[in-house]
Amino acid sequence: MNWITFFIDKAVPVVMAVLTLIIGSSLIKVFNRLLTRQVKKSKMDESLKPFLLSVFSVVMKILLIIVVIGILGIPTASFVAVLGAGSLAIGLAFQGALSNLAGGVLLLTMRPFKVGDYIEGSGYSGTVKAIQILYTELITPDNKMIYIPNGTLSNAGIVNYSVHDTRRVDFTFGVGYETDTQHVLNVLEGILNNHELVMSDPEPFIRLSAHGDSAVEYVARVWVKSEDYWTVHFDVLQEVKKSFDQEGISIPYPQMDIHMTN
Repeated sequence: MNWITFFIDKAVPVVMAVLTLIIGSSLIKVFNRLLTRQVKKSKMDESLKPFLLSVFSVVMKILLIIVVIGILGIPTASFVAVLGAGSLAIGLAFQGALSNLAGGVLLLTMRPFKVGDYIEGSGYSGTVKAIQILYTELITPDNKMIYIPNGTLSNAGIVNYSVHDTRRVDFTFGVGYETDTQHVLNVLEGILNNHELVMSDPEPFIRLSAHGDSAVEYVARVWVKSEDYWTVHFDVLQEVKKSFDQEGISIPYPQMDIHMTN
């Protein structure tokens, strides 16, 4: 009878543990399918969806294992302690990777930028090609690929030049003191108003801004569509030099007079 009692005492927890494992695994699969459907319908970033599904699956399986161990009569407190110690050791070993992982989740959730945006961050600038879990890929204007760790990027200031449809182009021109101020303003106004990509609303802003050491400085500000920023920038610089030469408007540069005595 003692052997039978011993067998029953040991067999029942094992059977219960096996049944719990089978039923729990089935439920986890069902929950995974339901969660997958909901995640696919959401507007969440595509790079983040598989990561969240994997995290949910791993967490549920760990909880199931802890429950099964408890049914078998094994103290779960020591198991959880060992699991915690192991997690701490892994966390310390992969501290940088985990920081990048957390940064990737933050970037994909908060979405300060998206693929195709031109951004500046962590000392780099370029067009976003991809936002991965650990790294963000940028393509520079000269076609270089830059991989920025998400941990670094998420903790730094990010400038997104593609958020708004319009941008302001700022210019500063130095003109000789002998040139008539109204003449300069008229020439600049004509250049800016005649450029087809410069917006009329808000209208261009042109003013004398400073009396420099060797030149009078004029500031000009115009609004353009974001994609036309550099076209307008280079066109206006070229047209100003051409018009100033035609109108006899001097563009001074720093000079030094040296007097020699014998």
